[in-house]
Amino acid sequence: MTGQLLGHYRVLEKIGSGGMGEVYRATDDRLGRDVAIKILQASLATDSDRLRRFEQERSRGCRSESS
Repeated sequence: MTGQLLGHYRVLEKIGSGGMGEVYRATDDRLGRDVAIKILQASLATDSDRLRRFEQERSRGCRSESS
């Protein structure tokens, strides 16, 4: 994953992992700033409860960023 381009995000390094996936530090090429990207494990992509929790976590992250 490191070194890959995901849309307009350039993946720089893996910074963590957990039960739901892996977290990477990346650069947003449009905004010119570092961001964290969490990649959900493929095996969880069909688990509706896990997907709901992943979406809730993403929403909380977006809210805290704007504070």
